[in-house]
Amino acid sequence: MSATIRNPILPGFNPDPSICRVGEDYYIATSTFEWYPGVQIHHSRDLVNWTLAARPLDRASLLDLRGEPDSCGVWAPCLSHAEGKFWLVYTDVKRFDGNFKDAHNYIVTAPAIDGPWSERVYVNSSGFDPSLFHDDDGRKWFVNMLWNHRDPAGAHLRHPAFFGIALQEWDAAAGRLIGEAKNVFPGSPHGFVEGPHLFKRNGWYYLTTAEGGTGYDHAVTMARSRVIDGPYALHPNVHLITAKDAPAAPLQRAGHGQMVETPDGQVYHTHLCSRPLPGLRRSPLGRETAIQKCVWGDDDWLYLADGGPVPSVAVPPPFPTAAAPKARARRGFSPGRLPPEFQWLRTPHPERIFSLDDRPGWLRLIGRESIGSWFEQALVARRQEHFVYRVETELDFAPRTFQQAAGLTAYYNRYKFHALAVSWSEGVGRTLTILSCAGDYPEGRLSFPAPDSVAVGDGPIKLAVAVDHARLQFAYALADGVWRDFGPVLDASIVSDEAGGGEHRSFTGAFVGMFAFDASGAAAPADFRDFDYQGASED
Repeated sequence: MSATIRNPILPGFNPDPSICRVGEDYYIATSTFEWYPGVQIHHSRDLVNWTLAARPLDRASLLDLRGEPDSCGVWAPCLSHAEGKFWLVYTDVKRFDGNFKDAHNYIVTAPAIDGPWSERVYVNSSGFDPSLFHDDDGRKWFVNMLWNHRDPAGAHLRHPAFFGIALQEWDAAAGRLIGEAKNVFPGSPHGFVEGPHLFKRNGWYYLTTAEGGTGYDHAVTMARSRVIDGPYALHPNVHLITAKDAPAAPLQRAGHGQMVETPDGQVYHTHLCSRPLPGLRRSPLGRETAIQKCVWGDDDWLYLADGGPVPSVAVPPPFPTAAAPKARARRGFSPGRLPPEFQWLRTPHPERIFSLDDRPGWLRLIGRESIGSWFEQALVARRQEHFVYRVETELDFAPRTFQQAAGLTAYYNRYKFHALAVSWSEGVGRTLTILSCAGDYPEGRLSFPAPDSVAVGDGPIKLAVAVDHARLQFAYALADGVWRDFGPVLDASIVSDEAGGGEHRSFTGAFVGMFAFDASGAAAPADFRDFDYQGASED
């Protein structure tokens, strides 16, 4: 039986999808923000089944995120293929608050999707969301949004800081921009124009952009011109994809994507989306990647095949195919490399925060800075991909002071997380505690919803976290193997885009993983064996 494309195709935190086809292979690059290594690239041959193929920004010379605030880092990459190699354009955003973003744009190339990736070439810092368009005459064009720092800080809708879409020629041989930059598209009245991608067909240059901010007013806006530098006329409907006027649609916050043609001329368009928890405008899975089937109208404009702008959950694939079964993600830790779904935060020097070789069969985290640090924290985690899941792991850790802690966390950023920690308390010895930060923006102050008076003795201890939509429960098991709930049921919905500062203050997604910190400076090790993530299907 042929499978349908089931949206989102990349569940969990996978925003700003840039899609590229090479022969019969499709690749989607998505933003990773403060998570390391930078940029996720997934591969498919049928648009139904996707596997993680690469994270190319994996060394300090390409990316160093230490000190960057939450939701900064790698924004909106663009992946393309020309002249026998892949081209990846990306932004490293160094600042969030205030009038400036300090957004630096770079280009890297590789002969294959898994590398080797070249050293980065600096392009400019005039705005974010860059893309590279390879025209059929051989010229290359760099396209990005223009950031206007003269905008009063704190304004939102129809934000004048989003000053339009800039176009400038890129000289690949010289590795620099040439000619003058031109503001070719101011955006529609909807505002917040960003995320530009160019596509050429039948003598038209089609420009798709993201508008409306990355919250519930988000949209894909389309325009076109006979010449690359405009003027660009708006689509008859302005927006190709949006759920801003459909609050009951299952896919919300739809916008920011790119079109692709199949070998036989069918058209699909990626976009980001989110799935809020029932009854709540909170999306712990973050901004995910979806794809829609499109058709060309008689007027040479692109339209969704289902009609209207609202994205669909079920989409026909380009040809009959079958969905691959998804296995339970039980992971052991072997010397060498982390399992592919895991990432860490900010640092290009992972050897300072974890080791897979010091104790074979275990992941050793090296206690560094606090769980809320922007510089060097030992936190290794994977994306939450299901509304209902359970994670179990085993921890071997011998703290000697309350300044040392290690355990399991449902984590979004420094002010949105719950953490079950093995630590130490005077008069008790080794103990369990919970550290929570329930959206306390911007201070990030902790609460302690469970007393640290539960002694757990020495030796390995099993830890678990179970999430059911907006409910989170921690548990532990000692040598007797009996699982015991620990602490109260906590609000899992705070580990989401919209909690705390809101949908325009943070836009990544929930992770679940292992952490260790040592405020004493002793770099106490914490060893973890196995990581069993079991998610419940929504079907």
